[in-house]
Amino acid sequence: MREALAGLTVRGRAFLAAGITAVTCAIVLDQPELSRVGVLIVALPLLTAWVVGRNRYRLALVRTVTPQLVAAGQPARVTLALSNEGRTPNGVLLLEDHVPYVLGTRPRFVVEGIGSGWRESVSYQVRSDVRGHFEIGPMSVRVTDPFGLVELGRTFRTTVPLTVTPRTVTLPQIPLGGAWTGSGDNRPRAFATGSAEDVTVREYRQGDDLRRVHWRSSARVGELMVRREEQPWQSRATLFLDNRAVAHRGQGIASSLEAAVSAAASIAVHLSHRGFAVRLVTATGEDPSSSWHLRDTDLNTGPLLEALAVVQAAQQRQLDTAWMTEGTHGGLTVAVFGAVAPTDLPVLRRMQHQAGSALAIALDVAAWTGAPAGAGATQLLGQVGWRTAALGPRDRFDQVWQELGHTSAHSSRGLRAPQVTG
Repeated sequence: MREALAGLTVRGRAFLAAGITAVTCAIVLDQPELSRVGVLIVALPLLTAWVVGRNRYRLALVRTVTPQLVAAGQPARVTLALSNEGRTPNGVLLLEDHVPYVLGTRPRFVVEGIGSGWRESVSYQVRSDVRGHFEIGPMSVRVTDPFGLVELGRTFRTTVPLTVTPRTVTLPQIPLGGAWTGSGDNRPRAFATGSAEDVTVREYRQGDDLRRVHWRSSARVGELMVRREEQPWQSRATLFLDNRAVAHRGQGIASSLEAAVSAAASIAVHLSHRGFAVRLVTATGEDPSSSWHLRDTDLNTGPLLEALAVVQAAQQRQLDTAWMTEGTHGGLTVAVFGAVAPTDLPVLRRMQHQAGSALAIALDVAAWTGAPAGAGATQLLGQVGWRTAALGPRDRFDQVWQELGHTSAHSSRGLRAPQVTG
């Protein structure tokens, strides 16, 4: 009851004040009829508060977002499934879901006719032009009576995540290094443990071709054994993104950093679809959530896009090199660079030396400030052996990627095809 009285609306307080005034005037003026009207006006908000306060409502909420991983500029739908698990009616519900401002305005709903066992679903759409990880919720619920005299508030504390990934473009197929194009990137691999007979055979399964039966192993084991198919070796690629603040210009979604992140996302999707196991490395080091793994294409691109969705400008001025201490060498390295300084050349030379094939997209960051286009980063990268293509703010990335392919094919004539590590 105390909570219900505290929840009196402006209308409810006005009724209460008017009733008290009427009763006071009736006593002073000796008007019993007016006192009866005043008592009725006072009793209405008090009675309403008592009824609303006695309601033992139990509201349940299930919030779902479809899809939970969406590209910037694309919509996602939020569905709210509400139910009343209490035994008494709740009157009218005023719902307001809290969403980050970049996803749009806060949706509000009015739900009526709530009773025991009541269930209802409402939905709304969100969209963001800004990449990132967002939490949708909590939801505020206000219960009011039909007269609008009392209003009680409740909050559902649960939230659901929504990840907005960078925009991507479909890239054309290009040669990724020498005679090796990257298409059909899976090569046969031999098993690395046990003897040849033990590791290349398995138990016979119904439907296996009898021509694949390995009779020597079958005689030794005492049951039919068949030759195992050669397993594919998944090619590996390192995607490097230079996200240092000193290497980029501009602000917000129009900055060169956002263009670099979008380019890296497009490359990640493209390489995954071509059969590569892709790991993401930034100026601060390797991202542990996107390290090399053997997954299906859809499962491979998800962690990469989620990692790129939350990439922020790094304040450090030097590139991290800890990720290059591993013993494996070779493979494909595709990098997206901002401004490159001469002090970066030792690290860039080391990256190129470790890679079997080193391709780079060099952003012309000066053009993001309105300055004339330059070729500083492209020239410096070319000095240490990178095959590069420049990307400006008005360039289409798929065309720049095609240009990089022509540069790669021209530069690799007469070179031995690089070996890809497994």
